[in-house]
Amino acid sequence: MAVTAALVKQLREMSGAGMMDCKKALEETNADIEAAVDWLRTKGLATAAKKSGRVASEGLIAVHLEGNTAAMIELNAETDFVSRNDAFKLLASNLARLANSAQNLEELCELSFPNTDRTVADEITHNIATIGENMKLRRMKNITVDKGAVVSYIHNAAAEGLGRIGVLVALESDADIEILNSLGKQIAMHVAATKPASLSVDSLDPALVQREREVLIEQAKESGKPREIAEKMVEGRIRKFYQEVVLLEQTFVIDGESKVIDVLKKAASDCGSEIVLVDFSIFVLGDGVEKEETDFAAEVAAQLNK
Repeated sequence: MAVTAALVKQLREMSGAGMMDCKKALEETNADIEAAVDWLRTKGLATAAKKSGRVASEGLIAVHLEGNTAAMIELNAETDFVSRNDAFKLLASNLARLANSAQNLEELCELSFPNTDRTVADEITHNIATIGENMKLRRMKNITVDKGAVVSYIHNAAAEGLGRIGVLVALESDADIEILNSLGKQIAMHVAATKPASLSVDSLDPALVQREREVLIEQAKESGKPREIAEKMVEGRIRKFYQEVVLLEQTFVIDGESKVIDVLKKAASDCGSEIVLVDFSIFVLGDGVEKEETDFAAEVAAQLNK
């Protein structure tokens, strides 16, 4: 029986093993899917299947800079212990470097992993089987500027370019690169501290604004104010909301006084060249991942009763 792409896909889903391992297993078993699963199990390659269902909310954020391009990825594992493993750190660093050549997560997963015959997706599966924990390449972001600088910042770095909070900031300008790097690092530290939702008011998610507006309208109604006064109250509070969540409107944490947009204008004036903050990104490790709550006593009792 012929080994087809559909069979390889089916075996990958059943076993959690890598694509090349699945192809080899099917070739060795004359495309018998059940026999191929057993073949993978005997080789210790199907162990990732069971592990892949476990929650992975620890891990590392990794960044990699290359000229005017920078990339950032989040690689998750189940425990902080594994995230301190040198093999895991090397995997995260390599993934960030490869992310410079990808447009999105799907494209990154299909790239060839260096010094192996595996894709990125298969290499992660290989590491799940080798290290013994579920891992997940959760997200990536890369930023490029035609002229200027992309600056990275890792808060409480575990190693070079690795930590639990990562930030990228892109400045477009003809200004001296040292000036841009210094300013970019300060803005990146600000982003790590304030975690803005958007770069500008225009780029803020309309659904987020509407949700805030509805809450404020209800609060204004509860206050018993006349409609025209309530509407003015809401608009004033929306402006305050922008100052809290929009990067360019926020108060710069470095001086505690100026808006970020005014800091950029002053820096541009001082160096005699326009400086535009064109993009930023922040990854906080495990942000949004639903962590699994376990009852340790119940787990022990369940094991004893087996």
